[in-house]
Amino acid sequence: MSNSLPRSSHVLRQLFVACALFGLAASAQAATTLESITKNSSIRIGYANETPFAFTETDGRVTGESPEIAKVIFAKMGIKQVDGVLTEWGSLIPGLRAGRFDVIAAGMYITPERCKQVIFTDPQYQLPDALLTAKGNPKNLHSYEDIAKNPEVKLAIMAGTVNLKYARDSGVKDAQILQVPDTTAQLQAVRAGRADAAVGTQLTMKGLAAKGGEKVEAVTEFKDDPSHTGYGALAFRPEDKDLRDAVNAELKKWLGSEEHLKTVAPFGFDKSNVTSKTAAELCAQ
Repeated sequence: MSNSLPRSSHVLRQLFVACALFGLAASAQAATTLESITKNSSIRIGYANETPFAFTETDGRVTGESPEIAKVIFAKMGIKQVDGVLTEWGSLIPGLRAGRFDVIAAGMYITPERCKQVIFTDPQYQLPDALLTAKGNPKNLHSYEDIAKNPEVKLAIMAGTVNLKYARDSGVKDAQILQVPDTTAQLQAVRAGRADAAVGTQLTMKGLAAKGGEKVEAVTEFKDDPSHTGYGALAFRPEDKDLRDAVNAELKKWLGSEEHLKTVAPFGFDKSNVTSKTAAELCAQ
């Protein structure tokens, strides 16, 4: 009998400590990403090297259409520090979901497949695709169908992009497709003759043509399904809806403004790229 009271007290103390620890853990878990980044005034953006959407300058600075938009919008939300996390394109969504960064700022297209994995802001631009070929376009390529008709033609596609699905849906065989990690590899493949063409956004292919010199050119007369027009946006984890909504509210006030157009002009974007489409419409296609 003499030991019963101390033992009970000991058990009660253990329960109390356990409950206190559980309460602390629960309160820590309750902090949303929006609350955390607001408190720390810092956010991490995931990006892949794809000019002009997002890329690393020679001085190490992260820039491009999407990071620059992110910097402005987060500044308007009182978040001063924006840190870039470089990754390959195909690892952006897995990296976001794994918590390596808080938002994808890479000009990622909104597609129904991606909408099952992440949530998007409304698009910040609309953009058609184009081809990069050897100078003079010797194989006379102007569509995915042109490539599909000639089994000898090789097409360089950046892994993880929607172009892979578009090419396959148009009849391009996997044996004709050269998957590469980034746009630099696309340019190298065409310049070296390992691919007859590369496909990507019109601005990207024009940029590669300018970088590639006299050996290559951008074929902007590209016959494509109008539904393949790309709509790029910032992407978030599904549980970060409050953060996405806060960013979306700022974007709606800002997109199309003089400040917005001035911000994206260095990357080749203008008023023609502004769209009234919504993420909800594009996810439902």
